[in-house]
Amino acid sequence: WLFAEPERRQKYVEYYNETFNNIRLREYDGSHLQFPGMNPEIELKPHQKNAVARILMGGNTLLAHCVGAGKSFEMMAACMEQKRLGLSNKTIMVVPKPLIGQTASEFLRLYPSANILVATERDFEKSRRKQFVSRIATGDYDCIIMSHSQFEKIPISAERKERMLNEQINEITYAIDDMKERNGERWTVKQMESQKKKLEEQLKSLTDESRKDDLITFEELGVDSIMVDEAHNFKNLATFSKMNNVSGISSSGAKKSTDMQLKCQYLSEINDGRGIVFATGTPISNTMCEMYVMQLYLQKSALEEMGIHHFDSWAANFGEVTTALELTVEGSGFRFKSRFNKFTNLPELMNIFREVADVQTADMLDLDVPALRGGKPIIVESEPDWYVKQVMEEFVVRAERIRGGGVDPSVDNFLKITHEARLLGTDARLIDKDAPNNPDGKLNKVAENVWKEYVKGNADGHIGCQLIFSDIGTPGPDKDFTIYDYLKESLIQYGIPAEEIAFIHDAKTDAQRDALFKEMRTGKKKVLIGSTDKCGTGVNVQTHLVAMHHVDCPWKPSSIEQREGRGIRQGNKNDEVAIYRYVTKQTFDAYNWSLVENKQRFISQVMTSKAVSRSCEDIDEATLSYAEIKAVATGNPLIREKMEVDNDVQRLKLLKASYDNQRYGLQDNFMIKYPKLIKTATEKLANVREDIKARDKELIDNPDFAITIGNATYTERVDGGTVMLEAISKCKTGETTPVGKFHGFELLVEKNFLSINYMVLRGKTEYKAELSTSPVGSMVKLENLFNGLHENVDFLEKKIEQYQNDLEASKAEYDKPFAYSAELEEKLARQYELNAQLDLE
Repeated sequence: WLFAEPERRQKYVEYYNETFNNIRLREYDGSHLQFPGMNPEIELKPHQKNAVARILMGGNTLLAHCVGAGKSFEMMAACMEQKRLGLSNKTIMVVPKPLIGQTASEFLRLYPSANILVATERDFEKSRRKQFVSRIATGDYDCIIMSHSQFEKIPISAERKERMLNEQINEITYAIDDMKERNGERWTVKQMESQKKKLEEQLKSLTDESRKDDLITFEELGVDSIMVDEAHNFKNLATFSKMNNVSGISSSGAKKSTDMQLKCQYLSEINDGRGIVFATGTPISNTMCEMYVMQLYLQKSALEEMGIHHFDSWAANFGEVTTALELTVEGSGFRFKSRFNKFTNLPELMNIFREVADVQTADMLDLDVPALRGGKPIIVESEPDWYVKQVMEEFVVRAERIRGGGVDPSVDNFLKITHEARLLGTDARLIDKDAPNNPDGKLNKVAENVWKEYVKGNADGHIGCQLIFSDIGTPGPDKDFTIYDYLKESLIQYGIPAEEIAFIHDAKTDAQRDALFKEMRTGKKKVLIGSTDKCGTGVNVQTHLVAMHHVDCPWKPSSIEQREGRGIRQGNKNDEVAIYRYVTKQTFDAYNWSLVENKQRFISQVMTSKAVSRSCEDIDEATLSYAEIKAVATGNPLIREKMEVDNDVQRLKLLKASYDNQRYGLQDNFMIKYPKLIKTATEKLANVREDIKARDKELIDNPDFAITIGNATYTERVDGGTVMLEAISKCKTGETTPVGKFHGFELLVEKNFLSINYMVLRGKTEYKAELSTSPVGSMVKLENLFNGLHENVDFLEKKIEQYQNDLEASKAEYDKPFAYSAELEEKLARQYELNAQLDLE
């Protein structure tokens, strides 16, 4: 509707460009930077120096670099440089708990003489916390390193908390009034009122509580800079919105995220938008809102300048709630689900985001990492046995009962089915310890492939280590069946010595973890089994890795990236690494890959280094491998066809959108652009004809050469030319200045910054010729210009004819139908039929 009317279209396009499409990104070059005190054996790569330059010269920064790009060194170098240059006084580096020791030793390897304070677990015990926080406040350290949870224990002042809660209460009150005025849904109003009540209770408890620890507040520490590694751990920030029941929008956030937001607000206030560095390989890992959350932490004031004060106004400009089909939980059909999963106006959003985000993907950096064997992950399918099929059928019956509303949610619900179905897709014995062991099951295939890779990788004196990832079936004392134990037993039966197999869960302390990783790097241990949480970040065991195995599919694409980043990273001595992904047909695996594909779809567009399209819900190459897995995992051939038809419909809709955009342009051409050009050229032609009449009369009345410069008239070409060149030398560059007259026409000179000067004759319209450097040459050019006025008639007549033809061509092109409309209609009809057959209507 908005684009259908050319004038309306123009009005809104201009407004949008003025408000949002007005940023030229700054490029940072760190090649000139010197790093006094840095270990001379270590040379930062160009992208690392550029990132340091961005932190020093720009404002708040998000280092959105792929796994293995060297974010830690960037932060350490920036930390030391900003202290040396007086840009910051005291920096806290916040890292995940398992990485504290590693971060401290890496810091001292990079800067051997750095004065750093490292928080141990004991430092934040209640009895010692005050003392440690006082050391931060009184000491002059280059950097203080602590864990995420320890950082949260440093309180922010009650006044600041109170101010934020009051702001949120005001915002929600305004939204409730607005909803009531517009007779919005009762449910939404009720939901918002309960949210307001919660906030008021929080405010009351804040006012009531006596300070638990009489601890120094964050504001009193003298800290003016923070660097947060693995910052995606703080993405779960409460997002207040009037939209309801949309997946991807959560009104309840984690306490640590709120705490981080308050500290970031304080630092941005005292530093005028600088002093915060976030680093993560996966800034957007799960929902669309995470991009807004990152912007809220790092560039809140920039959003407010654009009139974006809360999530709904951000969503109105840059996002869309789409209702799409997803595989049902039981994997045998589909259902409709509203999701906030579409970016619109992507180039402008990315420009705003990239003001803080330093995005470096693997294809931009060309890192020295091993190749993926076969160019893509190896998908290993396993057939479900009779037991699995029976349980899947039970799930379908249970799901129908729940949907019908006849089941108490405390007895059975979708979440319970989701969890059980996920376990079933891996091994039925996770649900029922007496279930049969399927010889063609997933775990037996994992063990078989690990053994094959073990034999191949350790032949001829080589060392070949492997990682097995599973987030379910982890080891524990009271568990009847665990994936970890079963895999270990199976591998021992194949012939791998028990002492060469390790569980990440056995390494309880930092020292034990470090010792285990060292054994993996040296090849003493050959197989490490772990979960994404414990084995996905900060695990440097890549030296001899030959293969990685995904027993289950994690919930987030970022988890897949983090897992695979353990092996495909710098420091691996192998030329290639195999990645195995295991899928049990006709189980929840299909649904899981479908979810991951949905999430990957927008993340890959945002994080990619390719040109950004205007909107994104399309799938690029990184996603298609997920889509293939999803298709492989789905047993029903109709579902497979449905996916193919969906892809075709999506592709054709994109072509249709492109066709519509082109038509808007063509409509502008024949309604606005060409009529305007024809009118201008016609008016100019009439003026040229009048000028020709005046010239012809002048040549009859005064046939001899005469030029007036200033107040003097010259009849000799050399005199006139010399005086004119002198007058021109005094004219201002960048302006058009009158210098005299020639045969009744005004004579002007145009000087531009490229040092090319033009003389201009002005009658009813203007005529231009380039100046010569010689006096006589300039006069000859002037006479040729004067005598050749009639040449403009031919030129303009041809131009008008050309514009007329272009106008007609635009009209004809505009009237052409969409070339693929029949195919699109056919695919949409087939999509409708499939929906009906799959019980979707």
